Amino acid sequence: MPISKQRKQEVIKTHRKSDKDTGSSHVQIAVLTERINNLGDHFKAHVKDHHSRHGLLKLVSQRRKLLNYLKRNDQEAYQKLIQQLDLRK
Repeated sequence: MPISKQRKQEVIKTHRKSDKDTGSSHVQIAVLTERINNLGDHFKAHVKDHHSRHGLLKLVSQRRKLLNYLKRNDQEAYQKLIQQLDLRK
């Protein structure tokens, strides 16, 4: 399930570093997290949707790669983002 343009802009606005930042790893991770959360709700209603489940696994993998990149380059920002998005328990 795609997220609405308005919701995507809200996510970008809360996680961007500057006014024109739309592609930093922080923003990309936040947008992917939003999409993953939306798909989680989709699978509660559509249990046998295996094609979308494959897409979900791709999104999770992409987010994991971006998180690893952020962890390597900026440990403090990584911890802050993990806490903001509530990814680790």
